[in-house]
Amino acid sequence: MSSTLIQVACCQLAPQIGELKYNRERALQAIRSAAGQGAQVVVLPELVQSGYVFTDRNEALSLAETPSGETLRQWAALAAELDIVIVGGFCERTERDELYNSAALVDAEGVRAVYRKAHLWNDEKRIFSPGGQPPPVIDTRFGRIAVMICYDLEFPEWVRLPALAGAELLCAPVNWPDGPRPVGERPAEVVRVQANASVNRLYIAACDRNGHEREVDWVGGSVIVDANGYPLAGPLHEAPAGTQIIHARLDMSEARDKRISALNDVHRDRQPVLYD
Repeated sequence: MSSTLIQVACCQLAPQIGELKYNRERALQAIRSAAGQGAQVVVLPELVQSGYVFTDRNEALSLAETPSGETLRQWAALAAELDIVIVGGFCERTERDELYNSAALVDAEGVRAVYRKAHLWNDEKRIFSPGGQPPPVIDTRFGRIAVMICYDLEFPEWVRLPALAGAELLCAPVNWPDGPRPVGERPAEVVRVQANASVNRLYIAACDRNGHEREVDWVGGSVIVDANGYPLAGPLHEAPAGTQIIHARLDMSEARDKRISALNDVHRDRQPVLYD
């Protein structure tokens, strides 16, 4: 059984494209800092190991690692030392030099799951192959945790899968490129996270990146959302180069209760036969 109350952190970092050693060190520092402040589940951004804005597939391939590579070995060692769960993004290569935009869930037992992003955004389609498996839902000592990546969150059917599989917390490494929006409005990416959490009654921790990379700025909107769809921490609205860490305390029993009134349950009220 998982604990009822847990603390989750999102570590908003500014990785440098191609600087593997630097990126690993920044990630390890952030994880230690978050854990030192009580975090039991620590989420890192998408492709935090490599950077995001690749010039071409060859550059991505030169920076990619297997799940047995140095980055995940370091995360596994730190997860075992601190007795925490780490979820973070990395550029994955296979023995056949296939490339995936991936995220790993690592705990004291080691690498528990590697998820490959299924919905590829823009130039990612020139570099990566899409993943072909649904988001994993992993039983950890802190609860049932699911993993997906960035653009995956824009497909309600995809988020519904781990929710129906019993996920209590969805951890999503993201890289949200900044764009124009009406004055005073939240980023649409944050709105979608809130909506997904609400309609599925599960917690979502979306960890964005910050900084500036090859003419791209980022939303820097890391957010932890409760099972009613309201932010518990964040969203961060500015994206300076330094590390920013947000924390939230979650009562996982809230995500196990799908009732929204005496007579309504967001899962049992579904009518799948009508949706076909």
